[in-house]
Amino acid sequence: MRRRTFVGSVFAGLASAASGARLPKPKSGGIPKRPFGKTGVELTVIGQAGGRFPLITFDEAKAITLRAYELGINYFDNSINYWHGRSEEVYGAVLPPFRKKVFITTKADSRTRAGAEAELHRSLKHLRTDYIDLWQIHMVSYKKEVEEIFAPSGAIEAFEAAKNAGKCRFIGFTGHHDPYVHLAMLKAYDKFDSILMPLNVADPDYLSFEKLVLPVAAARGMGIQGMKNFANAKLLQSFSVRQCLNYVISLPVSCTAVGCTTMGQLEDDVRFAQQFKRYSEEEMNTLRVRAKPIAGPYLENWKRNIQSRASVTQMNTVEHG
Repeated sequence: MRRRTFVGSVFAGLASAASGARLPKPKSGGIPKRPFGKTGVELTVIGQAGGRFPLITFDEAKAITLRAYELGINYFDNSINYWHGRSEEVYGAVLPPFRKKVFITTKADSRTRAGAEAELHRSLKHLRTDYIDLWQIHMVSYKKEVEEIFAPSGAIEAFEAAKNAGKCRFIGFTGHHDPYVHLAMLKAYDKFDSILMPLNVADPDYLSFEKLVLPVAAARGMGIQGMKNFANAKLLQSFSVRQCLNYVISLPVSCTAVGCTTMGQLEDDVRFAQQFKRYSEEEMNTLRVRAKPIAGPYLENWKRNIQSRASVTQMNTVEHG
């Protein structure tokens, strides 16, 4: 789903008509930065992500990436599997002249050492760099995968070797399917520098990463990245972009990834980040209460669906009770 493309353009047009003028373009800089855990790095609280680049052309993706850098964003998220490697190639076409000023993350899908090492080689080639700032085990969804990652010749060996060899500065993992799998990863290994998880205003009411995983990661001093801020635009039927972003950035996170596919989206996000004021706990709770009626697996359809199982159990109880 193209985030905000329709909703944003409609409401921007209404706002312009009402005010008689367009909002000024944001100036470069002024985006708050936070420590990325214990790494010694400071990242802008929002970062450009490459996951939605398949929705636009290669040249459009390059223009958005360059504009993100010009506006002061220093955190750039990607993965080997986004657009079959083309999203990494976008960064490789734009970011090398600014390499020392940007923090590039990418991810590997393989659960074996050999597979992950092959993916790292391709990522470095796509990105036109000799090191990754943060290399992550991508989209860990099931506990079986945790066993595979930490088995002999599992992916964790590739990650440790790459860090020791200077091919990546830091290592972490990502996922959005099940917070209990995140907890299993954290239990299995205490040397991850970072973690990436879905965080949004509706998350607390269904398989909540905010409630279950975020406190553990914060207590460890990890670099914490958010994603799914807008629930693939579905939250924008009930909340504004500013509310969604402010909610996530008000949590104890280092940064959050935004998948902009238009200049308007990018400039809106930068403007809101520049104007950010942390929500009080009362304001956060008010938003959570508003989100409660729409929370669940149909809004966050990337999460494990436990409601359908509960419905079947309830139906069986009624039929056989």
